[in-house]
Amino acid sequence: MEAEQHKDSVHTESPTTRAGSVAIIGKPNVGKSTLLNTILGTKLSIVTPKPQTTRKRVIGIYTGERVQMVFLDTPGILEPRYELHRAMMGYVHDALKDADVIVLVVDVTQQPTPETVVTPDVAEALHRLRKPIIVALNKIDLLRSTAEVLPIIERYAATGLFAELVPISALKHANVDELLRVIERYLPESPFLYDPELLSTQPERFFVAELIREQIFLLYRHEVPYSTEVQIVEFRERPEGKWFIAADIIVERESQKAILIGSGGSRLKTLGQRAREAIEAYLGVPVYLQLYVKVRGRWRNNKTMLHFFGY
Repeated sequence: MEAEQHKDSVHTESPTTRAGSVAIIGKPNVGKSTLLNTILGTKLSIVTPKPQTTRKRVIGIYTGERVQMVFLDTPGILEPRYELHRAMMGYVHDALKDADVIVLVVDVTQQPTPETVVTPDVAEALHRLRKPIIVALNKIDLLRSTAEVLPIIERYAATGLFAELVPISALKHANVDELLRVIERYLPESPFLYDPELLSTQPERFFVAELIREQIFLLYRHEVPYSTEVQIVEFRERPEGKWFIAADIIVERESQKAILIGSGGSRLKTLGQRAREAIEAYLGVPVYLQLYVKVRGRWRNNKTMLHFFGY
């Protein structure tokens, strides 16, 4: 009788699940946002060829059969030149503090040795965290031979700082499933933290502003993309017809405003068209988008303005 009761309890016991936060960190342009988008199977973080595209922490939630990972995509690690950069590095520090697991993304074509990524100060900071750090050796598809990654793995392993090293190509989806399996092993046993259907805890307004900013990075050159900020001033959902979205594009100088607008408003029109298409693809509804360009001198060094812009 007792054996039968034990048998029943075994059958009714729910399988163990794991859940926790995973910080994605690394230098600019190593493929952090591409990795997050590949893991989620959808575009959540904006991606451009220019460094410093990501400015704020982007939250993406991956849910598998028995695991839920709350990814924190962070700005690229850099030496701050503006208050904006300091705010961006604040997101990195917060993510490291909040995370259960840290994924350090490395571009194997640019950072074949740990010294290019892990300075003595960084090494000390990572050691103090006392958290599992997994190195994602990204862009292996750009190597002439996969064998070239072996000495890179050995060099990073020799530091003794990292729990695991996983070669991947985020762009080509190569070995990303293995990276997920490795991360899962280091997450704590826990019930899921969010509804399995949820992809992010951030509002649609945030991602709409990011999509506009992405098009600015793709369409403009030199200092203009880095001097712009996008604020959604109106976001009106409609049961019928087009949703109405109005956004301010903030720049630092009148000359930048002129470049953004272009002759007779031609460049702003192109920007609006490209941004609207990206927003409609994201929201799945038709959109009427209005863009305004405004000058706010030296906003990148103004703490009050940065706070107003959500940094």
